[in-house]
Amino acid sequence: MNNENNLGIISLESYQDKADKINKILCNWRHQDNFLIEAHCPRFSSGEAKAVIKESVRDKDIYILVDVCNNSLKFKMDGELNRMSPDDHYQDLKRVIAACGGKAKRITVIMPFLYESRQHRKTGRESLDCAIMLKELEFLGVDNIVTFDAHDPRMQNVLPLSGIENISPALQFTQVLLTEYEDIKIDPEHLMFIAPDEGATERVVFFASVFGVNIGMFYKRRDYSNIVDGTNPIIAHDFCGGNLEGMDAIVVDDMIASGSSIIDVCKQIKDRGAKRVFIFSTFGLFSNGFEKLDKAYEDGLFDRIFTTNLVYQKPELLEKEYYMGVSMNQYIAAIIDTLNRNSSMQKLIKPAERIRETIKVYSKGK
Repeated sequence: MNNENNLGIISLESYQDKADKINKILCNWRHQDNFLIEAHCPRFSSGEAKAVIKESVRDKDIYILVDVCNNSLKFKMDGELNRMSPDDHYQDLKRVIAACGGKAKRITVIMPFLYESRQHRKTGRESLDCAIMLKELEFLGVDNIVTFDAHDPRMQNVLPLSGIENISPALQFTQVLLTEYEDIKIDPEHLMFIAPDEGATERVVFFASVFGVNIGMFYKRRDYSNIVDGTNPIIAHDFCGGNLEGMDAIVVDDMIASGSSIIDVCKQIKDRGAKRVFIFSTFGLFSNGFEKLDKAYEDGLFDRIFTTNLVYQKPELLEKEYYMGVSMNQYIAAIIDTLNRNSSMQKLIKPAERIRETIKVYSKGK
């Protein structure tokens, strides 16, 4: 069967709006009417659920889209509304895979925010939730998993014989930044990429290498004698890097949760004389609201926050003067198109050449 004709996309409710746009992009590229396969996860009054797929998936190359961070959705249980948690979204994903009944030719799960990726290592008598999730999906017959900017890319080692694509949105961040700002000087004397902690260093090194500039890094000093909300509280951020006086600084991280950590980092960068501070964060969760970020922006601690639309964007966020969204719809369409054609993913995973081309065009136009 021609791969272009056996493509099927199943979107859970958590990703439906973006899936509709991705489907339109693919239909335009391939001159087809539709690739979406309707599926639902209705719930009983007890809160239990099941998955129902409305058409055959036999011999199809299936791509299942899910946003485990979409907390805007609710379901009724015992007469009351309950908000969908990451656990609920993950259970629905497994239900959809089970409803395929082993009939699909190949199943790829596109899970932009890797479920339980923050619980990626054991430091005591703890569960290792991300690894358990990956093993479960392997057991259920998933052939490929596509995720973005995983909190710890070493989680790929859990499934050494299965396909896990960990994709960087660096190209899209670069394109949006250089489109929005026409006065950025891309050289070591005027620009620096900064890691807010040790875990973000690899991302920053990649950006700095393709931009041809230097890096800085903050080391998180934690209180390992206490645990607050599941983690050791941060005592201070210590900076390791060069002079920031008069420079533009770009802080790169995988997520913004409460925002407290990123605000402290931005304050220290401004205290060191940086001219402007931009924030690149793949996932904008903003789990504690926007009050602290609003105050930090008013105080001039940062100039712009860029996050992708890979996860649910709160309506309040979209109205913020300091916020800039980065659409990944076309990139996901390209990923599906590439995998379905059994082509190489290398340029999509680490788009260094395309970033260099973007910078070259930007520099010539100044």
